[in-house]
Amino acid sequence: MSTVIRGGLMLTLGAVLGVSLSAGPYVWADLTDAPESGDLPYDELRTFTDVLDRIKRDYVEEVDDRHLLEDAIRGMLSGLDPHSTYLDEDAFRDLQAGTSGEFGGLGIEVGLEDGFIKVIAPIDDTPAQRAGVKQGDLIIRLDDTPVKGLSLNEAIQLMRGKPATEIVLTIVREGEDKPLQISVVRDIIQVKSVRNRLLEPGFGYVRITQFQSKTALNLNQAISELQEQNDGSLKGLILDLRNNPGGVLNAAVEISDAFLDEGLVVYTEGRGDGSQQNFRATPGDVMQGAPLVVLVNGGSASASEIVAGALQDHRRGIIMGEATFGKGSVQTILPLMNGTAVKLTTARYYTPSGRSIQAAGIVPDIELESLQLTQADAPGLNFLKEADLPDHLSNADEEALPGVEETDGEAVDTLSLARSDYQLYEALNLLKGLNLLQNPQTPIQEG
Repeated sequence: MSTVIRGGLMLTLGAVLGVSLSAGPYVWADLTDAPESGDLPYDELRTFTDVLDRIKRDYVEEVDDRHLLEDAIRGMLSGLDPHSTYLDEDAFRDLQAGTSGEFGGLGIEVGLEDGFIKVIAPIDDTPAQRAGVKQGDLIIRLDDTPVKGLSLNEAIQLMRGKPATEIVLTIVREGEDKPLQISVVRDIIQVKSVRNRLLEPGFGYVRITQFQSKTALNLNQAISELQEQNDGSLKGLILDLRNNPGGVLNAAVEISDAFLDEGLVVYTEGRGDGSQQNFRATPGDVMQGAPLVVLVNGGSASASEIVAGALQDHRRGIIMGEATFGKGSVQTILPLMNGTAVKLTTARYYTPSGRSIQAAGIVPDIELESLQLTQADAPGLNFLKEADLPDHLSNADEEALPGVEETDGEAVDTLSLARSDYQLYEALNLLKGLNLLQNPQTPIQEG
């Protein structure tokens, strides 16, 4: 995974593993960056060593020293916030290897909430999504093992496994009377971060499932493909960041930069050296000022919130959907001498206007819940129109009415879109309205 190097630190937003610890962002620190120790709390340390000694002498079973100390470290970090954690050798190796866009697992981004595993977002076209796992689900049991009492790392290790093996997730879901049991078959997860299609002539759709090192390049390719399909420039674009749990920081900055000509994209603030960073846009708008609608929901986290916040603050796009996850903190990966590491929260990141997203999220400009559209019963008789009346006057204008476009014989099935994805349907309607407002098709002429 590529990174952005600033002030001797390599900044990333972290990657989505087969089952990931959190949505990032991460800062990778060098071993030589360890701060000098200040005054040590000697009384508390004496208490700690006393407890350690009593466990070693009096606990009902013999306990390995390394196991005891690792548990103590885990407890110390877990008491700080949900994202600070200890990475043993396996977890640290998985974190390093899992940033390439191909990995083994279920295909979900998870966090810890009230002792249970909460699904931040399922990744598109992965076993978890295909099995029906949804954003906001609480996993309470893994096969026969209760999740309560497990650390996040321990739960993740249970969810990982060889491809083609099965795991049963017991899930509590809002709106369901009883827990659901969902069987998921593990697989090698290959994430295609950018997808695109032409919704109607002139109006494009791009979905980013997560932010990888080549996502900005893939975005430019996707828009070029849409322009070729459209035989010309686009009238507007929908950028879909729903259930996008995050990814690489420089990708989020580059995606924002693709639609901005100038200005601040995001900045971070913390106490440590190198934790204060500013990222700015460069000239050039890939859409050349055409209207932009950004779709978000509660599964849009971290890097997604950076993009949504930057475009919202610069008034470059209309943010539509549901409030985002609210992951606005930066984690530093601190490698230790024994092949392990500590992931420690070291900074918050802020939108260009100075808003902290932490625990608040991005509130859409237009809030729209994810609804299921059903068609009303058709009336027995259609309404009469002027053209149905006997001896009606004909239209004096033989030519096509102003503003009516031909579509090369291809009818757009808007009803089907409204049924399958109501939020996208409404975003397309908004995009058409913005285009009409920006580019009136026919000026009013006095007759």
